[in-house]
Amino acid sequence: MRVKTSVPSKNRHKKLLARAKGYRGTRKTSVKLARQATLKAGVYSYRDRRAKKRVMRAGFITTVNNGAGLLGLKYSLLINKLKVAKVEIDRKVLASLAQNEPEVFKAVVEKVK
Repeated sequence: MRVKTSVPSKNRHKKLLARAKGYRGTRKTSVKLARQATLKAGVYSYRDRRAKKRVMRAGFITTVNNGAGLLGLKYSLLINKLKVAKVEIDRKVLASLAQNEPEVFKAVVEKVK
């Protein structure tokens, strides 16, 4: 007796094409092209989940630099003075303070000056 594989393979194909939904052209209808496209998309998403962290950090640094510049200090000097004063505030919190609570940020900068 022969085992027919049409049902499992059909289900696999349906799952694959569901993942390729929204792609353009035959990448959403052809199983072969959809498989390639979803693999490539997975590679991009894995890579960019890591790149996103770098981009966010660069944004924080820019915000802190702008806030420090208004107080007559460069970013690198501010970070150095924070380390010397043993103030452990990360860049995300510093950027948030510089943007949303400038008086608190100013107090932090004055403390380490």
